[in-house]
Amino acid sequence: MNTSDTFQTIKSEYGHYASWAVWAAQGETPKSNIDDLSILNIDENPALLESLQRDLIFLGLNISRPIERPLGNFHDPRPMATDFKIRYALQDTPYWGGYMTDIIKDFEEKASGKMMKYLRSDPDFERENIEVLRSEIRVLGCSNPLIIAFGKDTELIARRNLGKDFTICRIPHYANYTSKEKYREQVLDVLDKMKAEQGGGLNAQPRESPRTLGEK
Repeated sequence: MNTSDTFQTIKSEYGHYASWAVWAAQGETPKSNIDDLSILNIDENPALLESLQRDLIFLGLNISRPIERPLGNFHDPRPMATDFKIRYALQDTPYWGGYMTDIIKDFEEKASGKMMKYLRSDPDFERENIEVLRSEIRVLGCSNPLIIAFGKDTELIARRNLGKDFTICRIPHYANYTSKEKYREQVLDVLDKMKAEQGGGLNAQPRESPRTLGEK
C-alpha cells in the first residue's frame, strides 16, 4: 500500500472519528479556520503527506457529537469546543502532523464519567474498540508509535489494554479550564521530556526527520 492509499484508507474507514494534527492557520480569532478541512485534502494541499507522522498517535476518549465530515474530529468550530487549543499547542513543533483518533468509537457521550461507568459494565465493548484501534495502527504501518492520551481516563484505558505493547504518555485534556498559552506550555513540557528520554527523538528517531506518510 503506497502512502496516498494509506491516507485514503484512513479517511474512508476511520474518518468519522479519526483525523490528523494539522489545521488551517488561525485567522483573526483563536477559533477561526479550525474546521477548514481543505488543509486535509491532498488535492488542495499536495504537501500534506510529507507533514503527517504515523508514529505519533494522539488519543481522545470518545466523540461528544456526531462527526459529519470525514476527518472532522478534533476540528470542531462550535462555540463550546476547545479543539483550537490543540492547534495552538502543536503549531510549529515537531509534534504537528500526528495521527488523531478516539479510543472508544461511535459512542456519543459528553460526560467522561458516564463513559467510564459504561465500560465497567461492558468490558467486551472496550475490547472490541481496542481491536479497532489496533487495526488503525496496522493500517498506519507503524510498529512502535508513541500514544499520547488526552486526559486521565483515556490514559487509563490505553495503559490497561496497550501498555505492554506501546509507549504511552498523558497530556492534559484540551477541555480543561486553562488558557491556550498555558495549555501549550503543559503539552510541550510532557512531549519534550518524552523526546529527551528517548534519546532526542520519539521512537529513537531524530525529530528533525520524523517518519511521515510521504515515506514509502
